[in-house]
Amino acid sequence: MGFTFAVFIAFAGVLLLAGVLANKLSSRFNMPILLLFLAVGMAVGGHGLGILELDPVKHAAPINSLGTIAMCFILFSGGLGTCFRTIRPVLASGVVLATCGVLLTALFLGICGFLIFLGFRNDVNWTWWMLMASLISSTDAAAMFAILRGNGVNLSGNLQPLLELESGSNDPMAALLTLVMLQMVTSASGFSFWQIPLLFYKIIGGAAAGLLMGVIGRWFFSRRFEYEGLYYVLGVAMVLICFGMAELLQTNGFLAVYVCGVAMGNMKYNFRAGLEKFNEGIAWLMQVILFTSLGVLVNPAELLELRVLVPGILLSLCMMLIARPGAVFISLCRSHFSFREKLLVSWAGLRGAAPIVLATFPLVAGVEHSRLMFNMIFFMVIGSVLVQGVTLMPLARKLNLARAFAPKKRAPVEMETVEGANYDLHEFEVGDSSVLVGKTLAEAKLPPGALVTMIRRGKGFIPACGCTMIEAGDDLVVMGAPDKLRAVSQQYFPECAYEEKQDLPDFFDKSIFK
Repeated sequence: MGFTFAVFIAFAGVLLLAGVLANKLSSRFNMPILLLFLAVGMAVGGHGLGILELDPVKHAAPINSLGTIAMCFILFSGGLGTCFRTIRPVLASGVVLATCGVLLTALFLGICGFLIFLGFRNDVNWTWWMLMASLISSTDAAAMFAILRGNGVNLSGNLQPLLELESGSNDPMAALLTLVMLQMVTSASGFSFWQIPLLFYKIIGGAAAGLLMGVIGRWFFSRRFEYEGLYYVLGVAMVLICFGMAELLQTNGFLAVYVCGVAMGNMKYNFRAGLEKFNEGIAWLMQVILFTSLGVLVNPAELLELRVLVPGILLSLCMMLIARPGAVFISLCRSHFSFREKLLVSWAGLRGAAPIVLATFPLVAGVEHSRLMFNMIFFMVIGSVLVQGVTLMPLARKLNLARAFAPKKRAPVEMETVEGANYDLHEFEVGDSSVLVGKTLAEAKLPPGALVTMIRRGKGFIPACGCTMIEAGDDLVVMGAPDKLRAVSQQYFPECAYEEKQDLPDFFDKSIFK
């Protein structure tokens, strides 16, 4: 192994380590981790330390391919972590925001850009501006929730699941809109009304392909393999097959991957918990690689040029003050959300990696002034994260829509779902006013079939037996069938509801769409 290759391998490890440590740095300085990854990329790039040199035009194709693969795993991981019971109350509003909201944001921002620069840039037409607006039309979940959790707060009511659903599901719509506008820009025939039914086919077909692959994936994971590690290899295979199959059918692969993740995240199969953690790690790995690579592509000096700085500032203001609020208020006009909640949703439209990845598509296609478009998108993403990211939580507190964030406690052991087994582990917190305080486990008389395996007390765990006295602040780790855990929750812990992952028949229950 040559010295240069060894240095490269070690440097790659240092970058990954920096990405892990950046998570702590992000929380301390109230800065989304996305910016830190991008900053590392710009620092090691050809216009920084010169360790890794990439040209936006020459290397656009491989970076675009890398970004496509990375987005697949990021979207799949986001879908796996989406609990259908949680998002069901805001399902209609979230879907409207993730589709119509993206379309309206692109429309309003494209019109603003075209009108503002009508007298300055005569060399680009309205389709160029609509393509640029389509690239930046989606929000970023990773950037937004890094700020929320880093501040130790959460959003009240149904705002949290709404923004989670929108941020996790609107990237496919932005990608689809980008591809349609890219075809219009590069095609001599321009817009055709036949593209409208094609758009619906891509959306419906992508969702159907993802749901089908989720069912197929569940079937494969229900088989027994001799080596447990093969289940995680199977998870990677399902993501790649899902995206490839959807694209071969001329549907939207990003949407298919996300829907596949949602489907598999709400069904039972072998080693589901391990798959979720594995894909969470893969998603973080992809984000570190992707954001760092995108940062390497950028020349910081070009971002400060007047031809990028002026339109970047003006379009950022239009996006934050006109396009995003207009799209949100129109999309949620028939919803139950109040004016204050809609205002906060309007401001919580942080941009992230997806627009920068999508901005490589015009570079690959050779669109005129695509380098300028890429730099403008990069500038607008940084502006959105800095301005909206820093002011989001002060605005939430000002609107009285912030509440304390309760970090999720982890059970000391992970119980994997296996075929034929119908049990689960859940951790219930004993409040100060609980009727269980001062009683032994024997006196508590939990429902038959619900077994307290251990008790979290302070920073450690104690074994559970019939004579163990329950104290306020204890966390009871209870094992049992889902109906037994629900009974425990309803009888003793109504504020700590147990949510069961749904199996295949319940997932298709029509009641979830009511």
